[in-house]
Amino acid sequence: MLLVIDVGNTNTVIGTLKTPSSRRGPASVVHRWRITTSARTTDESGLLLLELLGHRGISPEAIEGTMISCVVPSTLYAWEKACRRYLSTEPMIVGRSISTGMRVRTDNPREVGADRIVNAVAAYAKHGCALVVVDFGTATTLDCVNDAGDYVGGAIAPGFRISADALFLRTAKLPRVEVERPKRAIGTNTIECIQSGLFWGYVGLVDGLARRCKEELVDQNTERSTADVPCVATGGMANLVGRSCEEIDEVDEDMTLRGLSILWDRNRRTRR
Repeated sequence: MLLVIDVGNTNTVIGTLKTPSSRRGPASVVHRWRITTSARTTDESGLLLLELLGHRGISPEAIEGTMISCVVPSTLYAWEKACRRYLSTEPMIVGRSISTGMRVRTDNPREVGADRIVNAVAAYAKHGCALVVVDFGTATTLDCVNDAGDYVGGAIAPGFRISADALFLRTAKLPRVEVERPKRAIGTNTIECIQSGLFWGYVGLVDGLARRCKEELVDQNTERSTADVPCVATGGMANLVGRSCEEIDEVDEDMTLRGLSILWDRNRRTRR
């Protein structure tokens, strides 16, 4: 069994997958946990892993390997050492001498977040064509892959919750509201108006960016139309917001975890 850890700015997602094999296709996610990203010691991180695994009846000896993607450098050391100390595995770290199998054709490839490449790898492995990935995290990112399987760039926008928090903090009389899908666009009270503006405004932002990304990908291949370019969503807000976006064709909560599994399998085989 493989343990993967995706450390984001707000949440850390931990998952277990059946050990992948290229002959069987992508590995399936067996268990998934979402915890708050915070500063933890090595022992706190290790004991947390043991508690999560034990809750599902998984022994540390069942973990064959570990793979980590991290965009919060201050937390990486503890997770890395915890895997060694408590699971007796040497974790692979995305971005550290790891072959992704995907060429990054941006001005500065080192600037691209590890999670964005992992998502792109997973999405292209599934669809095998030009596509757009939307990740609803602390920031909302759009990542684009061309028909040749090259990562060509994307867009970054403030996340849904960041936008909601900014509205509350920057206005004297507007209250903080629950994040939910409003029943209608025309609100009849302040809370409904805020919810409508946040939710439908954000849906419009994502749809607009995704549509433009699709159009630019199609410009590179005149034989295709935007309908031929799938748009896949993942991340903490994907189910809430993504399913209301017209340009998003699929919501895949496990995309990042499966991407980590794919990268682990590729590098495990090349290191033998």
